[in-house]
Amino acid sequence: MSLGVQQYTFAGMAKTTGGARFQYASDQSLLVYFGHEITLQGHERVRRLLLLLEAEPIVGIRNVHPAYCSLLIKFDAIKLRHSELEAILRKYLDRLEKVSLPEPLQREIPVCYGGEYGPDLTDVAAIHGMTPAQVIELHSSTSYLVYFLGFVPGFAYLGELPQALVTPRLATPRRTVPAGSVGIAGNQTGVYPVATPGGWRLLGRTPISMFRADESGLSFLSIGDRVRFVPISPERFAVLEHG
Repeated sequence: MSLGVQQYTFAGMAKTTGGARFQYASDQSLLVYFGHEITLQGHERVRRLLLLLEAEPIVGIRNVHPAYCSLLIKFDAIKLRHSELEAILRKYLDRLEKVSLPEPLQREIPVCYGGEYGPDLTDVAAIHGMTPAQVIELHSSTSYLVYFLGFVPGFAYLGELPQALVTPRLATPRRTVPAGSVGIAGNQTGVYPVATPGGWRLLGRTPISMFRADESGLSFLSIGDRVRFVPISPERFAVLEHG
C-alpha cells in the first residue's frame, strides 16, 4: 500500500543513507524513513531501530514515535542538532541487521459482528459483492501485524486486510464511535479503545478493553504483536462484557 505521507520541508533538507532517508520535521524533530510503502521489511527495520534506541538511549532524545515505515524522533535542541543526531543514527543503522526481533505475542480478540455492533457490515458486503458472512470469514481468518499505536492511547494500526476487503473510509466520519468498535479503512483494521469520532467502517465490536491504564504501554496490544479476530455471539459478548 502506498502511504499518503506528509512531506516535511523544514530547511528544505533530506538525506538518504544506508537505505534510510532523513527528513527534518521541525527544529526539534527528525524523521527516519525506510521507504514510503507498507512492507514487512521496512517495518522490521523500524522496529530494529526502535529496539536499539531503547537499549542504547541517545542523550537528548525526548520521544520516539514509530509508524508503518518511519520513526519520528523528537529531541532537545539545546543538547542536539539535526546533523549530530543523524551522525549517531547512521552508526545505529549499520548495526540494524544484527538486532534480533522478539517472537511476536499471539493475541485473540473476540468480536460480535454486525447488527448494532457492526453497523457497516452490510454496506461493506454490498460494496464487494459478498454476503456479510463472507466478510466476517475474511476478516477473522487473517493474522494481522500490529504496525504501531497512535491516534488515541491504545489504538493499534493492524495490517494488512485481505485485498478483497480493502475499503475506503466513510465519506463523513461519525461524531462518536463506541469503545471496542472494530473497523476497517483502506487496507487497515483496528479497534477503537475509547469512544471517539472516527471514519472507519465498523464491522463489529469487542467486549474486552483495549486501553489498559494500569499497564506501562496503556494498551492490550503492542507493536509487533500478531492479532486474530474471533467471531462470537451477542450472548457471549454480554457474558464477556460483564465478566
